Amino acid sequence: MRRIRFHGRGGQGIKTASRILGDACFQAGFEVQDAPRYGAERRGAPLFAYVRVDGRPILERGIIARPDLVVVADASLIPIPAAAVLTGLHDGSVLLVLSPEPPAPWGARLGFEGTLITFWPPGLAEDRSDLPLVGTVCAAAAARLLGVITLAHLEQGIRQELGDLRPSILARNLELARSAFDGLAERAGCVTEGTDPAPDAAEAPAWVDLPFEEARISAPVIHGALTSGLVPTGLWRTLRPVIDYDRCNRCWWVCSAFCPDGAIVVEQGTPRIDYDHCKGCLVCVAQCPPHAIETRPESELRKTTGSPSA
Repeated sequence: MRRIRFHGRGGQGIKTASRILGDACFQAGFEVQDAPRYGAERRGAPLFAYVRVDGRPILERGIIARPDLVVVADASLIPIPAAAVLTGLHDGSVLLVLSPEPPAPWGARLGFEGTLITFWPPGLAEDRSDLPLVGTVCAAAAARLLGVITLAHLEQGIRQELGDLRPSILARNLELARSAFDGLAERAGCVTEGTDPAPDAAEAPAWVDLPFEEARISAPVIHGALTSGLVPTGLWRTLRPVIDYDRCNRCWWVCSAFCPDGAIVVEQGTPRIDYDHCKGCLVCVAQCPPHAIETRPESELRKTTGSPSA
């Protein structure tokens, strides 16, 4: 069995990548299992999707703990512990990072001893806000590295998943998929089938013994202060809403009420966006009556400010 895990951010098409690869493998005659895993967060939040491919019925279920191939659509996820990008990698694993940098710097940073590949197809913008095309590139790259799927099967999978989009968008996805598939021709088939663990090879759970405490300490405290404010969810953002105060009507009850995360605060009748916790869902952009909130790529702003909350 070959076990593949895709890592990316919400909105980058990672679930679609797993579907495309699953469809392509199914068209090639394999048994397939594909599914995403993510929480209730929005655009920019870390998520992963997994695909299992085998010539026999797949009885394994659950998350992939020891992947044979890990495809990272967004390199900025690697240092984030919650993304768990490197979890379960072993000497036989292949790690593909979608990055224009060569493999050597990544190998030095990660200390990964398996096969590490970096790839950036021509025509894909070096900008995380160019989201719709990243998933297709990841699926095409994974298909090539598996070495058991033809380009025709890959294109059939893309049409199956993206056929409802405008013809121009579908054509662009097909173009980038061909570029990625051809660009990794020298690495075709480098992902080998992982061995199935023996029934008695499961590791014991890493239990943590907690001492018994009095009920007032150990029981849930419904009046306790929230801790969600300590989590900088603004780091998940790929697109940033920016208020043009020259056009703002100060009708703050609209944007602040519609913000699902309460990231728009009001100071003396003027709305202000808390970029430490704004996830970039862009609901405020759609709801602003005078269209005073515009969308800016986060990568552009971070290049000039160097800070996600500037």
